[in-house]
Amino acid sequence: MRVPLTCKASARYTQVVSNNLDGVTEPEPASSAPETGPKKKSWAHGVAMRSLVALPLVAGLATAGWLLAGGNDPAPADGNQQVPVPAANQDPATVGGGAGPSVLEVSAPVKAQETPKGARPLEEWANKLAGALDIPAKSLIGYANGELALRGEQPNCHLSWVTLAGVGAASSNHGRGGDNPLGLSAQQWKKHGTSIPGIAKPALADPDSASVAAGRALCASGADLGGGNGWWKAVAGYQGGKGNEAELFRQRVLGNAQLYATLSLDPSRASSPSVKATRFALGQLGLPYVWGGNGPEAGAAGFDCSGLTKASYDEAGVGLPRTADSQFRALPQVPGGQEPKLGDLVFYGNPGTRIHHVGLYLGNGLMINAPTEGQAIQIHTYHKKGDDYAGAGRPSA
Repeated sequence: MRVPLTCKASARYTQVVSNNLDGVTEPEPASSAPETGPKKKSWAHGVAMRSLVALPLVAGLATAGWLLAGGNDPAPADGNQQVPVPAANQDPATVGGGAGPSVLEVSAPVKAQETPKGARPLEEWANKLAGALDIPAKSLIGYANGELALRGEQPNCHLSWVTLAGVGAASSNHGRGGDNPLGLSAQQWKKHGTSIPGIAKPALADPDSASVAAGRALCASGADLGGGNGWWKAVAGYQGGKGNEAELFRQRVLGNAQLYATLSLDPSRASSPSVKATRFALGQLGLPYVWGGNGPEAGAAGFDCSGLTKASYDEAGVGLPRTADSQFRALPQVPGGQEPKLGDLVFYGNPGTRIHHVGLYLGNGLMINAPTEGQAIQIHTYHKKGDDYAGAGRPSA
């Protein structure tokens, strides 16, 4: 018998690590509800500078997944919310609970703006995008040169500059965090960086040299980075770490590369609240899920699902209600059948009764998600067959 997954405000959940729900235990009541007071405004959240939280991330993202046990959305501060009782003809698993998306599907970043050839067009291109992407123009030119070099050396690899930019963001915040902007190991540099055409003295700290070497390292396995399986395999092999550290690196690369690709096609959106909120949410990858948590500035180690979405839009200057259900009812809804856009909020539950979970849409079928207790904030597929996806809301244009 399938055990219905509910998301009562006073419940805590065991970690779910299997696609089979038969063994999931009923939630145990918590001793007390957490405080959900207002969060302090803004805090340091550079993606590359975040400390790794030793909490489970999805292991083996390319082949495995786990189920959300219904996000733990806290009760409102007044404590008066009542969870509706399902009517006789309603499936109890879809009221106040049910499974969310089950896996992070294999994915590569979407195609970005084409990299131009020639020194002058390349410089103009980089100067145009640098501000919107928050990437130094010199680093952006380096990523583009890495792509151009690998087009000639290994055209079947289909390396994109956005992948290199994602690696640069995850490794060093584009050189702002040290003299190894692409996080190359000594072995990788020795193998791939000591001889680069057109550069007399390659240097690890030089974005052009490092980008070509990083591109060679990514393409060394013979993978096609234009597809999901090849992309995940290449990025997993690039860093060489294991466990949570490797998964967090790969998610940071994917999240930032996805953002850069989207913005490269429409850089005018860079200052919009939706992009500001997305940047903030990406900066929280690896922090722990904390039931009722409003983030470090509010005295919590991390966030719950609606705490993350509220904090992200607080950072962008847009106020949201505190819980997933109240956010769902306060926002203009994305018309049914339309895919959400970057920064939209995606909701789970029953619109007629209660919404129990929310994530922030990243694009390309992905969301930034604070899933449940015992898990870290991470990227997931936003919608899978059989989940209780209720629709999307748009906090701002």
